[in-house]
Amino acid sequence: MAARSEPLDSALRKLLVTMTLGAFLALLDTTMTGVGIDTLVREFGSTLAAIQWVTTAYLLAVSVTAPLSGWAIDRFGARRTWLAGLSVFVLGSVASCLAWDAPSLIATRLLTGLGGGLLEPVMLATLARAAGQQRVGRVLGLAAAPMTMGPVIGPVLGGLLLQSLPWQWIFLVKVPVGALAIVLAVRLMPADDATTGEAAKRLDVLGVMLLPPGFAALMYALANAVEGVTAPVLIAGALGALLFAGYAAHALTTRHEPLIDLRLFRSSGFAASVSVLFLIGAIMFGTTFLLPLHFQQIGGHGVMAAGLLLAPFGLGAVVAQPTAGRLSDRTGARLPATVGGLLLIPGFLPYALGFNGVVATFGLVVVGFGLGVVASTTMGSVYRTVPPASASRATGALFIVHQIGGALGITLLTLVLQSATASAPPEAAFRTTFWWLVGAGVAMSTAARILPGRPAPAAPTTETAAVAEHA
Repeated sequence: MAARSEPLDSALRKLLVTMTLGAFLALLDTTMTGVGIDTLVREFGSTLAAIQWVTTAYLLAVSVTAPLSGWAIDRFGARRTWLAGLSVFVLGSVASCLAWDAPSLIATRLLTGLGGGLLEPVMLATLARAAGQQRVGRVLGLAAAPMTMGPVIGPVLGGLLLQSLPWQWIFLVKVPVGALAIVLAVRLMPADDATTGEAAKRLDVLGVMLLPPGFAALMYALANAVEGVTAPVLIAGALGALLFAGYAAHALTTRHEPLIDLRLFRSSGFAASVSVLFLIGAIMFGTTFLLPLHFQQIGGHGVMAAGLLLAPFGLGAVVAQPTAGRLSDRTGARLPATVGGLLLIPGFLPYALGFNGVVATFGLVVVGFGLGVVASTTMGSVYRTVPPASASRATGALFIVHQIGGALGITLLTLVLQSATASAPPEAAFRTTFWWLVGAGVAMSTAARILPGRPAPAAPTTETAAVAEHA
């Protein structure tokens, strides 16, 4: 019961606010930019196929740097890595405003993604270390709550900017916010030291040659599979799988510290938590992809209205995550995550049955609440099942699994919707697709049963003391 009475000290609260701001900015970037694709096609006189790379290039760059985040934290320290990621992100945003054609804009988005790919993994690892195992659920729940609103705020804010201002503003608006995040990090983040020892300083060069390109190839294949299973998609998918297999063989046999330590999966608790995070990514990304299409194509709403109609989803998650994170610090992840998964079933049912209005809106609140409970409790479980020294390397694994789950969820729901549309009216096709999400709720609640139960009491960690010392 100690976790209930142990408060979050002032230094940890400041660190939480500082890092959440930067990670939220990166999440906002992708959702806001997606709204401007059609505008950019017209402004540059380009094609949709070409401008789509404005988003794809960013995601591919994230795929390259995110697996490096654990090594960068150990080698240079969390503060330096965080400031480097933020600085590159802001520089890329400024460069995007100066783009003169589609290729130059795509190049600047690659630069932005190289910085953005560090932000969320570094935030998770740093906050987990600072919180300690007894408070990690509560702290990560608080961090996740505002980030859940990114998919809701991004489209609305992007639509508002593009209605009255030049296209450059969807990139320029992030510059002052990013600058503020840098100032806060300089003032409030403790100056941490890099891990000592030759193993921490050694970069896993072979791992870098295998894992980031494999992740990027797989993400490319999944992102483009919605347009059809073409030769490039098959080649990219096969290349990604081959590189992943090569990395797995390398990581399990190397005598040095691998880029991401796959031996962590020998812990049943860690393997279970990451497996559930895969499902969370598939359902969460799939939901935020499918619902706006439903609101626009079936409800006849515009982009901004569709974003606003997603607000109940974000509201449910924002309410759930801090409370569920605090609860999981005492009970473990298994019970609350199972209940959260079960809530997805009645939450998606109104859409599967074709209901609209208040019933559907309340269902969306329930879906957000259920996903928020599962996400915050499972995330905390990840960091309770690994030693504190392994937190930074574990973050890379869970980020990759979560992103692949998200890409797979979008691809699967798109293929289901396209297949159903070929033989049924749009309304019936969407109902069929939502039934798959009802089934996903069943799968989520079943998978949550393998999560760890009540956590064992943990000794106080030194990371919290270090944060307080530098407050």
